[in-house]
Amino acid sequence: MPSKTLAIIDRARALVEEGVPVISLAAGESDFDTPSEIAEAGINAISEGYTRYTPNVGTIELRNAIRRKLEEENEISYTPDQIVVSNGAKQSILQGVMAVCSPGDEVIIPAPFWVSYPEIARLADATPVILPTRVSNDFLLDPMLLEASLTEKSRLLIICSPSNPTGSVYPKELLQEISRIVEKHPKLLVLSDETYEHIIYAPSTHTSFASLPGMWERTLTVNGLSKAFAMTGWRIGYISGPLHFISACAKIQSQFTSGASSIAQKAGVAALNLGHAGGETVANMVQAYRERRDFLVKSFGEIDGVKISIPQGAFHFFIDVSCFYGVEVDSFGTIDGSEALCRYLLDKARVALVPGEAFGDDNCIRISYAASLDTLHDGFARIKKALMLLRPAASI
Repeated sequence: MPSKTLAIIDRARALVEEGVPVISLAAGESDFDTPSEIAEAGINAISEGYTRYTPNVGTIELRNAIRRKLEEENEISYTPDQIVVSNGAKQSILQGVMAVCSPGDEVIIPAPFWVSYPEIARLADATPVILPTRVSNDFLLDPMLLEASLTEKSRLLIICSPSNPTGSVYPKELLQEISRIVEKHPKLLVLSDETYEHIIYAPSTHTSFASLPGMWERTLTVNGLSKAFAMTGWRIGYISGPLHFISACAKIQSQFTSGASSIAQKAGVAALNLGHAGGETVANMVQAYRERRDFLVKSFGEIDGVKISIPQGAFHFFIDVSCFYGVEVDSFGTIDGSEALCRYLLDKARVALVPGEAFGDDNCIRISYAASLDTLHDGFARIKKALMLLRPAASI
């Protein structure tokens, strides 16, 4: 099925093209420009004629830069041939799932989940098994539920930390609990999606699953440059892991897209040379995201009935708004779930959000705060005004 995230974004864009002033808080894309050092590396690559095919798995220069980054920042060691550079982290995830899953295998996916995980599992002829989490538990996977849900068909567990859509960050202690369960199931592998790794708010810290005892051999680590470095359009992602799995990913890629853009790979090297965790450049962006997060947490926290888990990373806010369901709206219909509420807010408030139904939790909606603080102030004011029409003003 098509991405519901894109469906909302497309509808919002259509309204904009009609001249309607829509605020989009739907897309997971930074409002920051790509840092100048990175952009200049891309420009230089063009000027110097670096515009031809690269090796299928990525240039040795970029794979070495990734290798150093993983060793220094994540405490996991790979050789360059255990790394494949792809056209974005989504491609890396798809190839990782296809490389390890056979028809009938089960892919364990905690919900709320990134919208593409279940569909990617289905593309590999595997069966997605969705494990619910609770807002009261910060949307973190319950190890007891995981253990009870595993079968002889369980092949892959997907963990996303920091999480899209919730912003939750898995503490090291919880990952250790999960690793002990994985250890008991020899067939089970873990795909660790660490795309938002650098967008994290102290005191939370990031732990790579592959760095845990005994988990290097059982883990495929996916990351990319899109989010932390504001490089969504450059399309650079990568996957690392044991050689036999990564070789399979490389074979799939060779018949699929071949290598990533030569120009983008040069820019990727520059990004990874900015310093530990992106250095001051990324730190400044993260500070801005934190200020935006704090504004949304405070603002929505003042609306009665809305349930909140404070994001510890990424730039998404996933809030339980089910208190507004069941309301009949003139000339619109009944607010019977997250999709209806998002359609209502787009029509009434001219703000584009994403229904939680797309992420496996219909009680919630996702708000992206990868937008300026001024835009968020305006967007929240519009949302609040529209929500006030759904209940007495005294309860807002």
